[in-house]
Amino acid sequence: MSFYLALDAGGTKTDYVLADETRELVRVRTGTIKRMRTDAETAAANLDSALEQIQQRSGVSMRSITRTCVGTAGETVPLVADWLRTSITARVGGELLLLGDVEIALDAAFPNETGVLVMGGTGSNVAGRGADGRLTTAGGYGPALADQGSGHRIGYQALRAMFLARDEGRPTRLMDEVLEFWNVSSIGRLIEFANSVPPPDFTKLTELVVRLALDGDEVALAVVENEGRELGHLVNLVLRRLERVDAAAHVGWVPKVAFTGSIMEKVPLVRRALVAEVTRVFPSVQARDGVVDPLEGAVWRARRNGNG
Repeated sequence: MSFYLALDAGGTKTDYVLADETRELVRVRTGTIKRMRTDAETAAANLDSALEQIQQRSGVSMRSITRTCVGTAGETVPLVADWLRTSITARVGGELLLLGDVEIALDAAFPNETGVLVMGGTGSNVAGRGADGRLTTAGGYGPALADQGSGHRIGYQALRAMFLARDEGRPTRLMDEVLEFWNVSSIGRLIEFANSVPPPDFTKLTELVVRLALDGDEVALAVVENEGRELGHLVNLVLRRLERVDAAAHVGWVPKVAFTGSIMEKVPLVRRALVAEVTRVFPSVQARDGVVDPLEGAVWRARRNGNG
């Protein structure tokens, strides 16, 4: 019997599934093993904990694994990719496939089909696959360069917006809420803290910003909706590329979009703004309800002997 290990290595957590040819056997969650988000010692401890739990609960030795498929953001970044390859192959038998997190989620949403997958969580990315089987992406360049609609961007842009609102004399509750949340005593201390090196985790402000947006704070609401529109713009870029490829092969091409990630699941303000932006350009878009489970795509890919 063959056994397959699937990992979805995110910025704050990592999900694992052990499966055989037909069914899921064990599912485990630990902290992140992504080296852009944590140190090597912590990542190794998280990985070891997960593999030990899987082995104990299933009775399957990690050395008997046929193939492991890992999906993660930053799979082309040497710090991330090299650590994953070295650490997993030292602990797990069989072949290793290292893919983007959006790619495995795309496989979960549209196996052997065309479509676009939007990932929005700690970071963000957009990927599509056309009739020719090729993958095309937009965004996904990390927090300094992209991550539109992500938890990081919502927190970071809210800080910028609240200071601009202060300069313009526009009311917002963001300043008082952030001062309390970060337990800093003054605006001067907040400026120092927000500009510290290394910087604070702006993602942690997401829940606060979204709550104020839902309560009617205009500054917070503008930030959240703008992030959704910006992520929607990336979706439109990918859909235009797929349209050029698919229209030549399929009459009556219909754009399809699916979602994954905590922001896409739990922050409807972002998702609604995204869908509205896409619908403005592609009125016939089919946006799937709910979110897909990327691990299902990683298992599917592992079972396929690594073929795209």
